[in-house]
Amino acid sequence: MKTRHLIFPLLAAAAITFAPSCKDDDESKGLPVPSKTQTGDNGGGQIIEPDENGETATLSATVAPGTIGTDGLSKNDNYASYAGWSQRDSWNLANVHDPSVAYYNGYYYMYGTDASYGNEHAKAPHGKHFQGKRSKDLVNWGWVGGPFDKAPDWMLDSINSFRAKMGLEGTLTYDDIKDQLGYWAPVVRVVDGKLRMYYSIVCDNCIKTGSKTFDGSWNIWAFIGMCETTDPENDVWYDKGFVTCSSSDKGIDGWARASTTDWNAYCFYNAIDPTYIVTPEGEHWLIHGSWHSGFTSLQLDPTTGKPLKAVGNPWADNAEDLQARFGKRIATRGTSRWQASEAPEVIYKDGKYYLFMAWDGLDIPYNTRVVRSENIQGPYFTSRGANFTNGEGDDKVYPIVTHPYKFKDGVGWVGISHCCVFEGEGDLKGQWFYMSQGRAPKNVWGNAYSNALMMGHVRKLVWCPATATDLTDLWPISLPERFANVAQTPIKKSEIAGKYELINMGYKKGEQIEADADYLVLTADGKMSGPFNGTWEFDEATKFLKLTSSDGKFEGSTNKLGSVIVCVERERDWEKNVESTLVFAGFHYQHTNTFWGKKVASAE
Repeated sequence: MKTRHLIFPLLAAAAITFAPSCKDDDESKGLPVPSKTQTGDNGGGQIIEPDENGETATLSATVAPGTIGTDGLSKNDNYASYAGWSQRDSWNLANVHDPSVAYYNGYYYMYGTDASYGNEHAKAPHGKHFQGKRSKDLVNWGWVGGPFDKAPDWMLDSINSFRAKMGLEGTLTYDDIKDQLGYWAPVVRVVDGKLRMYYSIVCDNCIKTGSKTFDGSWNIWAFIGMCETTDPENDVWYDKGFVTCSSSDKGIDGWARASTTDWNAYCFYNAIDPTYIVTPEGEHWLIHGSWHSGFTSLQLDPTTGKPLKAVGNPWADNAEDLQARFGKRIATRGTSRWQASEAPEVIYKDGKYYLFMAWDGLDIPYNTRVVRSENIQGPYFTSRGANFTNGEGDDKVYPIVTHPYKFKDGVGWVGISHCCVFEGEGDLKGQWFYMSQGRAPKNVWGNAYSNALMMGHVRKLVWCPATATDLTDLWPISLPERFANVAQTPIKKSEIAGKYELINMGYKKGEQIEADADYLVLTADGKMSGPFNGTWEFDEATKFLKLTSSDGKFEGSTNKLGSVIVCVERERDWEKNVESTLVFAGFHYQHTNTFWGKKVASAE
């Protein structure tokens, strides 16, 4: 685990410390990012004694769920003025980080990491950890409490048990660790009529002595546990206990760390950022990992939700023995033990598993990539055919699903990743959605700490052909504008002609990709000019817009691509506050760029 101690002022100009982080890379040191740990438990909620099945419920009904408003489309993205805990009914999608969404009892329930502007979430008297929101339409949201007021007892018991087996002195108490805990990145799914959550809790104390300050050892393990509810509205959750934890291939005593700049991590797998999937064959899998040696796939018992085989002690003498217990590695960004990828999210569609992941540090550079496989355990391939399971293709992992960007109006967004991907329900059935946080850029809106403002972004996913010669080879790309549930009347060819802002979205680490200075102009006679020159065609049935370059090339490409297919949809223009316009997204597998565009005027 990487440790960061980053400072940023609270709204009242006080300061807090951003303690444990596995999430940011070494280039983000010193940036004003929000805390991902709560700063003390401030008491606890009502705890129900374990029932006959050994389950413990945390009851947090003393804080009523928030009101779901009707003004989600008019909310100001600069929410600093209404970020306070007492104003949570006005948050809508403000203060969202690492979201996961599941549809349960008529609502989309979303839960995420403990993070908020000014750490206002820590003021919750109950249900403070893994707080969430709920919505009926993915546009208007109301606050709901989380499952926990404090870390479950089994976590501290596990830490002390592991340290004792290592022959290390001292028994840690809850007071020793409570201010060093991070409550991160849960995943929620509906299983057997219940809402189930796999949650991550990390501890920043050191293994050797349990110290809060560096003692020559790596940090204590991160843990994944499981809880369930049939009453998320009132925050009544039953904790099911330990599922897995961070694990090492360096043996029982390989935890020494030369310095805090030593990234040769003790743990091979990092037990945060879980995702959960049930295959068409009925197999249950937990996939997780972040900033270590890659993502692991751990098969679960369909009945208990726990590992099908006991994982045992979190160490082994080599990677092969470790993977036999803690899961097969299915993806890795090269050979480093400190690689900048995390937050796996896996979905199944049309015979293939799509693995989405976050790329680079979370504050500015965060962007989203996707690979796919015909098998849940891989191998996973990029659109260019590189074997990502074997660590190939760090420079070939395309398409880019999201990236920091800016249209001509507004300040744009950065840090757009750590996503969940889900299919809509009801009127939205058959549509796929991407949800993540988006951060404001640094030093905008007259706020030196604007990058700590985190807004939940729901975006529609479109399935785009990788090449104009095979319209069945589809890959997911996020639309450039956030979802607003606008009316989806059929798009006619006659509507396509017009002037478009174009974002030619190549990979630029830590930079916002800005819209081209020149507009992309599509005229009614099928001609194209601006950044690209050539012709266009539109298929009303598929909503595929074919852009053909006169010289076969597109800006940023060295290969002659000929044509690129982009998918056209109706969506809100958030920058211009226009209720509905045409937007598009697409890519070509031989190009590193994703193409985003939105129509801003009719053709002259």
